[in-house]
Amino acid sequence: MKRQLIAAVGVAAMVVGLAACSSDGKKDDGGSSSSSSAADKYKGKTLKVWTMTGSAPKGWTDQVKTEFETTYPGSKVEFAAQEWTGIGAKVTAALSEGSVDVLEIGNTQTAGYAASGGLLDITKDKSALGGDSWAANQNEAAVLDGKQYAAPWYVTNRVVAYNKDLWAKAGLTDTPKTLDEFYTDLEKLKATAGVTDPIYMPGQEWYVYFGMLTSEGGKIAKKDGDKWVGGLSSPEAQKAFETYKKLQSYSATGPKDKDEATPQQKDVFGQGNIGTMIGLGWELPKEEALPASKIGFFPLPGKTADKPTGVFLGGSNLAIASQSKNTDMAKDFLKIALNDKNEGLFPVNGVIPNKTSLNSQIKGDFATAAIKASEVGSITPNTPNWASVEDNPNPIKDFLTAVLQGQDYTSTAKKYDDEIAKRLNQKQ
Repeated sequence: MKRQLIAAVGVAAMVVGLAACSSDGKKDDGGSSSSSSAADKYKGKTLKVWTMTGSAPKGWTDQVKTEFETTYPGSKVEFAAQEWTGIGAKVTAALSEGSVDVLEIGNTQTAGYAASGGLLDITKDKSALGGDSWAANQNEAAVLDGKQYAAPWYVTNRVVAYNKDLWAKAGLTDTPKTLDEFYTDLEKLKATAGVTDPIYMPGQEWYVYFGMLTSEGGKIAKKDGDKWVGGLSSPEAQKAFETYKKLQSYSATGPKDKDEATPQQKDVFGQGNIGTMIGLGWELPKEEALPASKIGFFPLPGKTADKPTGVFLGGSNLAIASQSKNTDMAKDFLKIALNDKNEGLFPVNGVIPNKTSLNSQIKGDFATAAIKASEVGSITPNTPNWASVEDNPNPIKDFLTAVLQGQDYTSTAKKYDDEIAKRLNQKQ
C-alpha cells in the first residue's frame, strides 16, 4: 500500500467556488415509477466511484461491486482508481461537474471539500449507514460544524518497528511498556557493537510529535473564540517536545532538518544496523533488504504502562458528491461498502476498520501494534484550512528543526504559532 494518506493538497485554495455550483438537472434518485420494486429501482443506472490506488484491501472492489449489483439487478458500479499526486484539482473539477458519485477523500482533506459545498450532507443518514458504531476518533474527520459529510472508511498509524537480531544482540528479550523502559533499551542498543543508531528518527517527524502532544493533553492548534491559535507555546507542547527531543537524540544519523522521506527511512532501516524506527506499515524495508521475519512491532510506549503514546490517525473517508444525480443509489452503495462483511476485509490488510467491533479480526504483528495505539489516536484540527498548514514550508517541521538545533523554545514557538494561526484564519 504505497500511498500518501496524509498528503496536503491545498484543498482550501482549490475548492473555492464549489458552493456556487448548482445542479441544473433533476436528480434521479431511483424509482422513476411507483411500481418499481426495491430490487430493480436502480436498473439501467451506473454509479461512478473513485478510490485511491492501493487503498482498498484485496478483493474489496470486486466484493462490493458484486454485492451491490446482485442486490440491485440491472445496476452497475463503475470503479476508477486515482493517484494521490494531483488529486486535489481532479476532485475539485469532478465535484463541480458532477462527474463522480462516491469518492474516497483523505481524512485531513474532507473538511475543505465539505466547506466548499462539494459533499452531500448525510447527517440524517448516519444511523442507516451504520454510523452509530463508527469509532468516534475516526468519525471526527467526517464531521464539520456538527454535520456529517462523509463516512470514515479506514485509518492507520505509526508504530515502533525493531530489528529483532540487534535487539537480541543487545540482550533485549521483551518490548518496553513505558517510555523510561524504552530509553533504557535504546541505551543498551547504543552500547551494542554493530548498531549505528538505536533509533532512526529525523528531526521533522512532526506526526510523531503530534501524537506526543495529544498524550500531554495539548493540541497543535485550537479555536479561541472565532479565531484559531497555534498550540506550540503551550506547556503541554513543551513537555511533548522534551520527549521528542530525547528520542531524537538517540538518532545520530537522523538529519534534524529532514523528514522520514529524505532519505526514505525504510531504506535506512533496511541496512540492518538500525535498532528501531517509527513508521507506517508500508514504510518497511523490502524483503530482500531486511526480511519481515526479522522485524518486530510495538506501540510507542507512554509515560505510564496503562496506555501508549498518542498517534496521528491517517486515513480516508467515503463521501457522496453533492452534485451527484444518484444520491439515493450512492447512499445504498455506502450501506453495502461499509457493512461488516466488506469493512472486515481491512484488518488483514494491515489497516484499521471504522468499527472497534471489528478489531478482533486484526491480523499481523504490525496491525496488532497499530490497533493498540489507535485507541489513543487523534486527527489534525478539523478545519477547511488545515491543508495550508501542511503546505511547504510546513511551520511545524520548521519549528522542530529550529528548536532541535538550539533555538530558544519560547520565542520560536510563538513565531510558528503565529504562522499556523495566519494560515488557519485566512479567508477562503
